[in-house]
Amino acid sequence: MNKQEALHNISNLSALVVGDVMMDAYLFGKVERDSPEAPVPVVLMTGRDERAGGAANVARNVQALGADVHLATVIGNDPAGIRLLELFKARGMGIEGCILSKGRPTTVKTRIIRDEVHMLRVDEETDEEISAELSASLLSSCISILDNKRIDVLIFEDYDKGVLTQTLISGLIGEAKKRKIPVAVDPKLKGFLNYRGVDLFKPNLKELREGLEQEVGIPEGLPSAIGSLHEKIYPTVSLTTLGNFGMWVHAPSQGVVHTHFPCRPSKVIDVSGAGDTVIATAALMLASGASPSQIAETANLAGGLVCEQSGVVTVDLNTLLSEI
Repeated sequence: MNKQEALHNISNLSALVVGDVMMDAYLFGKVERDSPEAPVPVVLMTGRDERAGGAANVARNVQALGADVHLATVIGNDPAGIRLLELFKARGMGIEGCILSKGRPTTVKTRIIRDEVHMLRVDEETDEEISAELSASLLSSCISILDNKRIDVLIFEDYDKGVLTQTLISGLIGEAKKRKIPVAVDPKLKGFLNYRGVDLFKPNLKELREGLEQEVGIPEGLPSAIGSLHEKIYPTVSLTTLGNFGMWVHAPSQGVVHTHFPCRPSKVIDVSGAGDTVIATAALMLASGASPSQIAETANLAGGLVCEQSGVVTVDLNTLLSEI
């Protein structure tokens, strides 16, 4: 199977994305004067926007590549949480796994933009773990989706906001293995070593350093660090993103040993959301039957394409196919 064939197969796939979701809100305006109350500018609003972010942006990337998606998470039973559900429904995402919690605020990140300049960000959130009861309910909802929907790949998207408890992670990995569903992970620091035995593990360089608690030079320090990663959580494939240095892939059981894939030459405008695009592309290529090298090449290309555009964007299947 070549990369084009694997990409064409994606339209027949369905993914379950589990993790932290958030509302990305934007207030746009212009500044014509300073405040008389304090030495700060007055922003006269000219518009606003809101977008589903975090794990929901991974789900958006899954859809952009032509696959179906189900989303599982815990959000607040508050105006932002209800609005997120409306956005999920409007995009045709499966939301049977989305749980509203009265005692937990929805994560909202509000950015104030003046003439395309990012002035300020205000965060409303908690990063406390969800309760054992909520974790059990979310696991039960995910199992129900696995039993009643066709799921070809499970994607964990961790933003360290407390949804992905160790109990949920281990339970869901076990359920996926029973059903021979591949598991892909985009980790963060707190639960970095909780994803033992997954099929694809995709840290970035910062996460690799923090998760292993060691400095990692590139490229000379990567083989040792990634070898240590495999000894601790033994993923089948690790795909480490390295910014403008590209990607490092290690899948020794499949004959790919410490292989570097450089970025294609391009003009980087905005790296926002690139990691979400990479994990969505890599997970779907994995489920499509692609080799580790094909997964890395395609995900590397997809991540580079979104960096050539401003804001959090996705890459559609036809664009990706035209660049292969």
